[in-house]
Amino acid sequence: MAIQVVILAAGVGKRMFSNLPKVLHLLAGKPLLSHVVQTALTLSAEKPPIVVIGHQGEKIREVFSGHSLKWVEQKEQLGTGHALLQALPMIDEQDDVLVLYGDVPLVSLTTLQNLIETTQKNALGMITARLPNPFGYGRIKRDKNHKVVGIIEEKDTTEAERTISEVNSGICFLSAKWLQKWLPVIENHNVQKEYYLTDVFRQAASEGVAIYTVQPPNIEEIFGVNDCVQLAYLERYYQKEMANKWMRQGVTLHDPERIDIRGDVKMGRDVVIDVNVILEGNIIIGNGCTIASNTILRNTELGNQVVVHPHSVIDGAKIADHCVIGPFARIRPETVLADRVHVGNFVEIKKSQIGQSSKINHLSYIGDSEVGKEVNIGAGTITCNYDGVNKHKTTIGDNASIGSDTMLIAPVTVGEGATIGAGSVISENAPPNQLTLSRTRQVTVEGWKRK
Repeated sequence: MAIQVVILAAGVGKRMFSNLPKVLHLLAGKPLLSHVVQTALTLSAEKPPIVVIGHQGEKIREVFSGHSLKWVEQKEQLGTGHALLQALPMIDEQDDVLVLYGDVPLVSLTTLQNLIETTQKNALGMITARLPNPFGYGRIKRDKNHKVVGIIEEKDTTEAERTISEVNSGICFLSAKWLQKWLPVIENHNVQKEYYLTDVFRQAASEGVAIYTVQPPNIEEIFGVNDCVQLAYLERYYQKEMANKWMRQGVTLHDPERIDIRGDVKMGRDVVIDVNVILEGNIIIGNGCTIASNTILRNTELGNQVVVHPHSVIDGAKIADHCVIGPFARIRPETVLADRVHVGNFVEIKKSQIGQSSKINHLSYIGDSEVGKEVNIGAGTITCNYDGVNKHKTTIGDNASIGSDTMLIAPVTVGEGATIGAGSVISENAPPNQLTLSRTRQVTVEGWKRK
C-alpha cells in the first residue's frame, strides 16, 4: 500500500484581512502551503500530493505550477469532511491517506512518521496535543479506558467539554476504505452546518475500529494560521528553531533572537554571524566566514574566510575565498568575485566578473564588466553601461589602475597594465601599459612608464 497525502487548502482566510489567499502568506520567506508540500513530497515520493483548493484556487495553482501536485476544487467551503470528499475519486482504495492542512505549516517529518508507524493496519490515527489554552480547537473525548470515542468541535462543546485540554490537530492517517465507507454518509447537524472530517472518528469508535494518537514534541507543530498574529508567532518560533539548529552545529550567533533564515541554507565550520542578518533563498556560507550586522544575503554563495562588513546587501552572487566586502556595499545578481577581492563602502557591482586580488574600495559603480586580476579602481569610478536602449560591456585588463572619479563609457576596453588618470571620461579603448587621461581631451602619453 502507498501513502496518498491530501492537503486541504480551500479556506478563505477571512481573519487575514488580505486579498492574498491565506496559504500563500509567507513564513520564513515561503508560502505556508509550500512548507506543507515540501514535507509531503519528502514523506511520500511515490504519489503526488492531492491539494484541495477553493478560494482563489487558480492563483494558488499558478504559484505551485512547477511542483508535482494533483489539484481538486472544493467549490463550496462546507467543512473538512466535504473537502476530503472532493478528493475521494482520486484516491486508490488500497492506499492509506494522510490528511494535512495548508495553513498548518510546521508539522515535522518526524512527527508524521511517528503517526504512520504508530497507527496499526485497518486502524485510524491522529495527532493530538495538550494545550494550556485549548480555545478554538476540537476536543478529544475519551472513555474510562482512555480510548478515543469522539472529537467535539469547539463550537459544539458543552461547558464541561470545554475544560478538556487534549485537542485535535486535524492531521490524521487512515485507510482509504474507511473514507469511502464513512465520508459519503456524514451529516451536518452542528452549529456550523458543515460536514466535519472528525465525524469519521466518531463513526470509527462506534463500530469498534481502533484509534491511535501521537503527540508532537513541540505544540507549535500543530498550530494553524488564522490571522497575522498567529503568523508572526510561528515565524518567531521557526526562526528560533533554525537558530538553535545552527548553533548546535557550531555557528556563532551573537544574538539568536536577531537572525532570519528565509530559505535553504548551508554553512561550514567557524562561521560567525552578528545581529540583524537576513539569509534568503539558497545560501552557501563557507568555513570561517564572518557576517557583520544588518547584512542581507540572498541566493548567494560565499567561499571560505569571507568577511562581510555591516550594512551590505549581496544578491545572486558568487564570492570566492578571502574576499572582503563592505560596509554599505551592494553586490547584485550575476556577479562573480575571485579570490581576495576587496569591495569597499558604497560600492555597487552588477553582472560583473572581478579578478583575483582586485580592489574597488570606495563609492563606485561597476556594471556589465569584466575586470582582471590585481586591478585597482579608484573612488567615484562609474562604468557607464546603459545608452538608454542597450547595456554594453566594459573590459579592464590585469594590473590596470583606474584613477578616482573616472567615467568608463561602454563599450570600452582598458588594456592590461594601463593607467587611467583621475577625473577622466574614457570613451575610446585605452592601450595597455600606458597612461590615458581626458580632462580636457583624451590624451595618450607615448612611452610613459608607471613608477
